[in-house]
Amino acid sequence: MMNDDLLPWILAAAALTALALWAWWRSQQRAREDGDDSAAAAAEAEAEAEADQLEAERALAREAAEKAEAERVEAERLEAERLESERLAAEAAAREAAAFAAAEAERLAAERVALEEASRRQLEAERAAAEAAAREAAAEAAAAAAVQAAKEQAEREAAERREAERAEAERLALAEAERQRQLEAERAAEAEARRLEAARQEALRQEAERQEAARVEAERAEQARIAAEQAEQAAAAAAATAAAAATSRRTRPLSAPETIVMVADDSKVVRVKLSRLLNQHSYRVVLAESAEEAIEKMAQEAPHVLITDVEMPGQDGFDLTRHVRATPQLAGMPVIMITSSNDRQAAADAAGVSVLLGKPYPEDALIASIEQARAAIEVIDETA
Repeated sequence: MMNDDLLPWILAAAALTALALWAWWRSQQRAREDGDDSAAAAAEAEAEAEADQLEAERALAREAAEKAEAERVEAERLEAERLESERLAAEAAAREAAAFAAAEAERLAAERVALEEASRRQLEAERAAAEAAAREAAAEAAAAAAVQAAKEQAEREAAERREAERAEAERLALAEAERQRQLEAERAAEAEARRLEAARQEALRQEAERQEAARVEAERAEQARIAAEQAEQAAAAAAATAAAAATSRRTRPLSAPETIVMVADDSKVVRVKLSRLLNQHSYRVVLAESAEEAIEKMAQEAPHVLITDVEMPGQDGFDLTRHVRATPQLAGMPVIMITSSNDRQAAADAAGVSVLLGKPYPEDALIASIEQARAAIEVIDETA
């Protein structure tokens, strides 16, 4: 602190000294540059004046330094007094602090004792509360354990019940499967029995058909024999009549427009198709939806050729053919049968079918069969 007070004075003295030195150097410089003696003298006088001024300034500086030294000494004395006062104050403060510390220590000791007592009481209270909480927790744990045990028991019972239900369901499913298997076996046995019965019935039917066919064949043979005898008689009579009329009349082949072709089929599509085909060849076409209708129309006007289907409601094509062969006026009429089965040839031959055509049939084969039948028919030439 004392050195800080002297520093401005020292700096001021240094500045004055530097200023004086600079003024002297400047005057010497001017004297050397000008070379004028008077100027030099003036410069010397000025230098002396400046030197005197510098001396005065130095005196002021010394005085300032002495003053500064005196102030420094005073400052040191004041500083020493201040330090002593501070030391005494510090000692008093220390004594007061010691007394306060002692009192504070006693207060703190009393508070610590009170706190320890309060803490002990609180710990005892907390321990009692903890013991009560432990007892309560133990009770709750016991209750929870009982609830858990009851829950587990209920779950075990539910699991056992579900297992029993599953086992019962499996037993029922197995029983149902066994029942279904037995039903399937019974159905299979019934189906086999029905198949065997159907096979037996089919065998019986075939045997009956065979017997019927044999009977019909025998009847047909007998009818054919009778028809042959009648035909021989009619032929003889016709021959006699023809011989008698030969002298006056002549015969000619049957023309297509004169040829009557009957179609017996329950299918309208087949009837229309055959009708168009036959009309293209100029034949007269008579249509019948059943064997019964064909028999009725043949009784009204005998056709020259019969085209029939096999399967028809009521009497079938075989029944119709047997009727034709059993009727003397129709016995020699060609019968063309159309069928989609490949095993009808024997039955067709037994019934007396002339031509058997399978479906689909060549139309030219059908027309050729009709033309062959037409060519064998002779009619009286009325124009002769």
